[in-house]
Amino acid sequence: MKIRPGSIFTLILIFISNLTQAQSDTYLFSYFVDNGQDGLHFAYSKDGLKWEALKNGKSFLTPTVGKDKLMRDPCIIQGPDGTFHMVFTTSWTDKNVGYASSKDLIHWSEQKAVPVMEHEPAARNTWAPEIFYDDKKKNFIIYWATTIPGRHSEIKTSKAEDDYNDRIYYTTTKDFKTFTPTKMFFNPDFSVIDTSILKKGSWYYMFLKNENPEPAEKNIRITKSKNAEGPYPVKVSPPLTGNYWAEGPTAVDINGSVYVYFDKYMDHRYGAIKSDDMQSWTDISDQVSFPKGIRHGTVFKVTDQVFKALRALE
Repeated sequence: MKIRPGSIFTLILIFISNLTQAQSDTYLFSYFVDNGQDGLHFAYSKDGLKWEALKNGKSFLTPTVGKDKLMRDPCIIQGPDGTFHMVFTTSWTDKNVGYASSKDLIHWSEQKAVPVMEHEPAARNTWAPEIFYDDKKKNFIIYWATTIPGRHSEIKTSKAEDDYNDRIYYTTTKDFKTFTPTKMFFNPDFSVIDTSILKKGSWYYMFLKNENPEPAEKNIRITKSKNAEGPYPVKVSPPLTGNYWAEGPTAVDINGSVYVYFDKYMDHRYGAIKSDDMQSWTDISDQVSFPKGIRHGTVFKVTDQVFKALRALE
C-alpha cells in the first residue's frame, strides 16, 4: 500500500495535536482537611501523578449548612450545560446531603441541605455522598452511605465501629429542586461506604469500600453495570488495594488508563492504582504525591479557562 506524503503530514499533525492536548489537560482534586470545618480545597495535576494545592492550600468555600456545618467528602461533577455541581457530608449524624453549584468553581450558589433520609427516623448518618450524570436518562444520581439499625444483614462489629452497618441509597434529580423518593442503590452482604462511579466504554464501574470490621477488610473493590442506575452485582471483585486500609476511591480516565485514588487514612497519605484493561491493577502509590493533609475527595477534568481563573486567586 502506497502512503502519500500528504497523508503522512496529516497523521503527524494529528499526533502532535493529541500530544499537545494531553499535555494541556488539567485535572482537579476537590478535598477537605482536618474535620472539614473550613470547607472546600483544590489540588491540580497535569499528569495525574503530581498534585499541588491551589491558593496555597486555603479554602475556596466555607460550609454553612448542616448540624455541624462541615464540608467533608466534597464530590464535584460538571453537568452538560457546564455547571459544576457539588455534594458533601455536612455532619457525622445528619440525615441530609449538602449541595451547592457554580459556573467557575469560584462563585458558588447558596448552599442547601437536601433531606434525603429524613423519612427514616432511625437513620444514623448520610456519609460520603457522590453525584453522577446519567447520560441515558438525562438526570443526576446522588448516592451515599447510611446505617439503619436492624434493616440489613448483620455483620460482626467492634466497639470502635459503634455498630455501623452501611448500605448505599440514592435519589435522582434533573434540576436540584425536586428529587425522586430515596431508594436502595447497592445492598451487598457486607457494610459498604464510599462508592464512586466511572463510565468507560459501555460499562459503568462502581468502586466501593468494603467496610466490614471483623475481620477487618477496609479495602477497595469493584463491580459494574450496563446502566448508571444499576443494578450493580453484589458479588464484587477481590480487593484492588493492598495490605493497608483504604477508603474514598475516585477514578479518572487519563489517555486510556484508569487511575483510582484513595485515602490511606491510617497512613495519613494518599495512594493510587492504575489499569489499562479494568481487570489487572497496579499499585502506583509510590509514584503519586499529594498536598499534606488531603482527605477524601473527587478527581475531575477542567478547561484551561477555569484552571487559569483558579490560579489567578493565588
